[in-house]
Amino acid sequence: MLKWFSVAAALALPAAGLGAQGRPPVEHFGAPELGGRRLPFSNAVRVGDVLYLSGQIGVRADGTLPEGMAAQARQTMDNIGAILTSAGAGWGDVFHCTVMLDNMADWPAFNPIYAGYFPPERMPARSALGADGLALGALVEVECQAHVPAR
Repeated sequence: MLKWFSVAAALALPAAGLGAQGRPPVEHFGAPELGGRRLPFSNAVRVGDVLYLSGQIGVRADGTLPEGMAAQARQTMDNIGAILTSAGAGWGDVFHCTVMLDNMADWPAFNPIYAGYFPPERMPARSALGADGLALGALVEVECQAHVPAR
């Protein structure tokens, strides 16, 4: 019985303060806004060594979407890049992405833009699906996970 209590106490200690790596066990990055209103999610959350990015669309700083798949794809990936940078990560740290396309016929226009953001030898695993409507009428949304150990 004493062994079980010791293990449970050891597991609970990091949750009370800093984790084993000297940082909080859960960190939140970014408080996104749209039209001056706070959105109900974080741009990213790091749990341990994994950074979970919220799905990003190609919305610009002024809250508008550029016209067309190519422009939205670039803005989406630029938005992801900014979040990675804010969390101390880069494209080479990304290990998985999920791509949601409003129209799967846009796949040929999206794919080369997406691929150009990653080091060729470090392409993440990826899932893709067609979506029946994305936020703000976006044509594409991408969410990613990255490995971000303490540095």
